[in-house]
Parts: sequence; C-alpha cells; structure tokens
Amino acid sequence: MSEVRQSAATIDEIKQYGTASEDVVPMIQKIAFGIGSLANQLFAAALGVFMIVLVMGLGMDPFLVGILGALPRVFDAITDPLMGYISDNSRTRWGRRRPYIFIGAIITGAAFMLMWQIYPENGETYNFVYFLMLSLLFYLGYTIFATPLVALGYEMSPDFHERTRIMAVSQWIGQLAWMIAPWFWVIIYDPSLYESAAVGCRDLAIWVGFICLVFGIIPAIFCKERVLLEQAAEKVSFASLGSIMVNFFKGIWQTFKCIPFVQLCSATFLVFNGFQTVAQFSFFIIVFYVFNGDQGASGTWPAWFGTVSSLCTCLLVIPAVTKMSQKMDKKNAFIIATLISIVGYILRWWAFEQALNEDTHWMMFISLPLMTFGIGGLFTIMMSMTADVCDLDELKTGERREGIFGAVYWWFVKLGTAIAMLMSGWVLSGIGYGRLEEIRNSLQAGEALLNMPEAAEIINLMRMADIVVPVVTALLAIWVMYHYNFTEERAHYVRKELEKRRGKVKHDGEV
Repeated sequence: MSEVRQSAATIDEIKQYGTASEDVVPMIQKIAFGIGSLANQLFAAALGVFMIVLVMGLGMDPFLVGILGALPRVFDAITDPLMGYISDNSRTRWGRRRPYIFIGAIITGAAFMLMWQIYPENGETYNFVYFLMLSLLFYLGYTIFATPLVALGYEMSPDFHERTRIMAVSQWIGQLAWMIAPWFWVIIYDPSLYESAAVGCRDLAIWVGFICLVFGIIPAIFCKERVLLEQAAEKVSFASLGSIMVNFFKGIWQTFKCIPFVQLCSATFLVFNGFQTVAQFSFFIIVFYVFNGDQGASGTWPAWFGTVSSLCTCLLVIPAVTKMSQKMDKKNAFIIATLISIVGYILRWWAFEQALNEDTHWMMFISLPLMTFGIGGLFTIMMSMTADVCDLDELKTGERREGIFGAVYWWFVKLGTAIAMLMSGWVLSGIGYGRLEEIRNSLQAGEALLNMPEAAEIINLMRMADIVVPVVTALLAIWVMYHYNFTEERAHYVRKELEKRRGKVKHDGEV
C-alpha cells in the first residue's frame, strides 16, 4: 500500500474523541516505564559529567579521551538497529522486550560501576585500555537494555492520545536525571567529601551504577507487553545468521521508505543537534561573561542553570505540550512549542545582560521557561508520533517493528550528538576560545574581560552562536514538519484497518 487514503465521511465514522478503557495503560505501568527511562537518561547525563574527570582528575590526554568517547558510540550505532531486529523477532514466555530490559540493565549498571574504578598511578596506557574495554561492555549492555525499552514504550497502547500521555510521564520522570547530574560535578570536586576527583568519581560511580541497575529492571517487572497476533518471527540463531543479516538490512531499508518516519527523524536531528551544539556554551557564558572568567566565583550557578532548565521542563513544558497535542494535533503542538523555544533563545541575549550585576545573577534564568519548550517537548511528542508511525508501517508491511523504528530513531539522535560535539568544538575554535583562555590568565587583579576589545568580541561571538545555531535548526525542523501529514484522523483510520485485518492486540495476561 503506497498511501493511506480515506474520505471525509470515513473519518467522521471512525474518529474517536475519547480513549477506550481497554487502551488506557494503568498509572503504575506508566510510572514503571518512566523509572526505566530515568535509568536510561541518568546513564547519559552522568557520562557527560564523569568524562571530564578523565582529563581533569586523571590527567589523560584529551585526544585519548576523545577516542574513548567516539569508539564506543560507533559500536553502539552498529548494535542498536541489530538489537531492535533481534527484539522484534524474539518470542519468549516473558515477551520479546522484558527479558532483554532485565538482563541489559544488570550488565549496564555493573559495567558502569566497574569502568570508573581507575587510578592515576596505574598509568595512562593501562587506564585507556581498561576504560575502553569496559566502555564497550557498558554500551553493549546499554543497547540490550535501552533499545527494547524504547520499543516497549511504543507498543504499550494503540491509542493516539494515550501514547502521548505515556511519553509525557516517561519524560517527566526522566528529567530528574538532568536535575541531578549537574550536581555530580559539585560532589566529585568537593574537598570536604573526597581527597581528589578520581576518588570521588570511583565512589559516585558505584552509587549511580547501582541505582540505575535497580531502576532499569523495574519496567521489566511491572510493565506488560502487547501480545502479537498471527505474526511470524524469524528464528534468531547462529545457524540463521546470514538470513538474519539480509532481512535486517531489508528492514532498515523499509524503515527509511516510511516518509513520515523520516520526517520525524529529520526534525529530531535538527532540534537536538542545534541544542547539543551550544549546550556547553551556557557554562562558558556564565563563567566568562557573567563572572569575568572566574570559575570559582561562578560557584554552583552553572549547576543551578541545568537544574532550573529541567525543572521548567517537568513542571511547565511536558504538561503544556501534552495538553497542546490533544487540543491541536501533535504536529501543530510541535511547531508551536518549537516557535516558543525560538523566542526563548532570542531572549537569552537580554537575560544574560541583566545577570551581570551581583544582585541580579538570577536573571539568567528568565529565558529558560520559553527556551525549554524546544528540547523539553521534543521527545514527548516525537516518541508518541513514532509509535503512531509504527501502525502505518504495520499496515504497509504486515509486521510490527517497534524495535527497528526505535533503534533507527535513536541512531539519528546519537548521530546528532556526534555531529554536535564536532560542531561545538569547531565553533569554539573558530571564534577564538583558546585565545580567550589566554587573555583570562593574563588579567591583572580588578581587570574586566569585557573591557578587553578582543575578549569582548570573542564572548559576544559565543553569545551570538548560542542563539543563532539553535534558532536556525529549529526553523528548519518546523519547515520539515510543516509537510508532515500523518494526522489523528489518518491514525484512527490505520488502527481500524489493522484491527479488521488481525483483530485487537491484547496485553500479556489478558484473555
């Protein structure tokens, strides 16, 4: 089926304005899925903080740290779609998602605890090899855990709006990771707690890894899977490896033929890439612009900046976006939320200017409630829309492939992260950040960076990039999604056609 078409009369006939009781996922399952998402996001958030310790706490060559950051992610990008395919085609008494979530959470949590047990006295070469090997084990476990977890979220309900509510609860709980993680840096470098950053990193890693392990297995225990009806699965074994790989790449190609899904991936890539490219600029602007390059004087303000951003996402953005998507369709909610974020990014210029005085440092937070509508609403809406697209794919192919769709979607996110890291370094280098460090180190007591023409120019270029990059990528994402046409009406039509073909899909344990 190349396209799904229906008349206005058919739309009126099938459109549902309420969620059927059998499509409602119990809150305990939503919370359980959200706790799993918290573990997923806490791993990512903690890594961003802990990796800095390799350079500043262990004295490792930044180039080697870059390799440690890149190689496991290349490995991860390869294993993610394969894990999605394996999960889609697994049939066990416990389901096709939950066993992998359970095992993957244990491997990932244990590997995280072990990979940070490194000591400066062991030498750079030993620490590099040790960390690389444990990183590969960590990312293998992370793939086994996270890919089926994302697919589980897509298939928990067939209802258009219930999917958004599931993702809203998940993102709301998951945002706790980004509130907590900025304070890991403060804890690790607190001399009253640890004698060195290396000691703090080793100790904190055990706590983080164990907590994520416990949180990660919760969705495997408390969430229910939808039982597939009359769908054949390819037997996953070493003997059938050749056939598996052929069908695996065929499945990837079929996924990219789904135009609405490609639009979702493209828009996510643009918004997330723009955000990630300038994510660390806030720290530099706070230190160099607001606090004259004095990292000590900046204190916990950068940590509070990250925490307040996450609070805005939890308390304002996710509830607002969820309501918007129910009132004006998901596509329109995305466009409105992204436009609001553009206003917030532009407002940052004024907000940081108002934060220069000691009594008004808090003014740097003024733009955050608007700015967080972009990245804060992105995954709530996009993951819900991806679940809808999985229905369209089933109608076209006759297969349920949430695992592949989830893996490919997050592959785009990871690709965006990798490109953003390169872009961020390129932008900082291009505007002369290294020279800014030199000027800061040469300052005499009482001198202000902003009074140095060269330093002021570099800081202002950084502030401009902090606004221009995410605004441009957000506008491009809006352009991509403007042409997205998989509406609520089409989603209801697709569901009706699927249920005609294979009946309603029940949850495990239902008769």
